[in-house]
Amino acid sequence: MTASGMATAPDAERFSAWMHTHLGLPGAVLGERLSGGNANVTQLVHYADGVVVIRRPPDAAISADAARGVRREYQMLRALNGKARTPNVHGFCDDAAVLGWPFLVVEHIDGASITTELPSGYTENGDTLRRIGEELIDAIAAVHCLDPRLAGLDPEKGQDYVARTVTRWLKIRAEDCVRELPLLEELGQWLLSRRMPQLRTSIIHGDFHLDNTLFNRQEPRLAAVIDWELATVGDPLADVALMLMFWGPRACDPPGFSFVQSVSRKHATVSRAELARRWSRAVNLPIDDLEFYCAFAFWRLAAIVEGAYVLHHRGRVSNAYSRGLEYDVPTLLAEAALMAGLR
Repeated sequence: MTASGMATAPDAERFSAWMHTHLGLPGAVLGERLSGGNANVTQLVHYADGVVVIRRPPDAAISADAARGVRREYQMLRALNGKARTPNVHGFCDDAAVLGWPFLVVEHIDGASITTELPSGYTENGDTLRRIGEELIDAIAAVHCLDPRLAGLDPEKGQDYVARTVTRWLKIRAEDCVRELPLLEELGQWLLSRRMPQLRTSIIHGDFHLDNTLFNRQEPRLAAVIDWELATVGDPLADVALMLMFWGPRACDPPGFSFVQSVSRKHATVSRAELARRWSRAVNLPIDDLEFYCAFAFWRLAAIVEGAYVLHHRGRVSNAYSRGLEYDVPTLLAEAALMAGLR
């Protein structure tokens, strides 16, 4: 980013030279964009001997703060290399003059991104969905068992994660709002009054669900957990609850963020409770109030993404994602309230 916070224009020759000099990857050329929009952009890079992937802030990034998530993702992937199912990381560039944004370079994994449909090589039945759910839970449980200090994270800073998160986002949304969302305040106060002692402080992904993973194309086997820009240290139950809240039947029709893990709503499959018990055994921790954490997970998501709706309302962002938040945010809050027993 420049001093003004705006991205500079990318330069193909400068980018190719940086990739060769710093990573030993000659002839690097930007290729197909794999994702974009509100999340960080993922883009293929072809070089003389193969292909890698870059991750950078979105085109609509409006400040230098957008680069922090990319740097965090780089640090996390480097720490988790060989210890969790993540892509290998090659390097990080914080010089915006090279490509227009800071970016990280990671291994290209030829896997399937499962959203609304199963890959063509899969058998469409409940057993397949069961295996997918078990793969997800086993992968995140392995991360939660790691010492946060491996990633340079201070476990003390992750204490009382729920209360700190709720307090922070209540303040942000009160100061930056464009519509009435009474459930945001009501649920936030309920979460603060009902929170329980945090049993463990772990590395957490921060946005863990099926859509942020890649699977083997021929069988339901997890290849990698991706999109680590929200990773931090905190309560591991927050990760589990978000994935489980999206899993299987939902309380509203259509649900908020209906595209996320929608494939798991198409077949009879393993229940949330069973997957929660599997995680509990793997990490040797009880789950005494899954409903509380599911309510928290959806409340937190709604509070965060309402920021994109604020930008949309003010004319600073306009895409299908931001427009959909007019419905998605209130519906996520309604689902959280139902899980909390407030509706």
